[in-house]
Amino acid sequence: MLKLSATLFVFGLMVAPAYAVDPRLEASLRKLDPAERFTQLCDVEAMARIRHDANAFRPDRALADAISPTQRNGDRLTGNGGAFRSAGHWYRYSFSCEANPDHMKITAFDYKIGPMIPEAQWAKFGLWQ
Repeated sequence: MLKLSATLFVFGLMVAPAYAVDPRLEASLRKLDPAERFTQLCDVEAMARIRHDANAFRPDRALADAISPTQRNGDRLTGNGGAFRSAGHWYRYSFSCEANPDHMKITAFDYKIGPMIPEAQWAKFGLWQ
């Protein structure tokens, strides 16, 4: 139950301004097991990068493993089946995310936005409005 509560709190903080340095986010992330923390941190970084890069997307949710599982190699997480939500629509993305050893800080992040995911497929991937 603590893990679920911490995860929900992290998702709530994802939409807050300046969440990358928010002490509440850091405290919530530290409550998660390291693997879950790493995934959550990469989700938060994906939203921040997409939101601040030159595009029309303003994501409010990101799931690194929505379409397919991620691959982890040490402090590097990669995936071709991520999804993010922007303006009520879900879009695919692929990414490479690297973090420091305690998985509390992203050291490198690259991504590529893919196509919009048709609403008819949302349930299949556990996505929501």
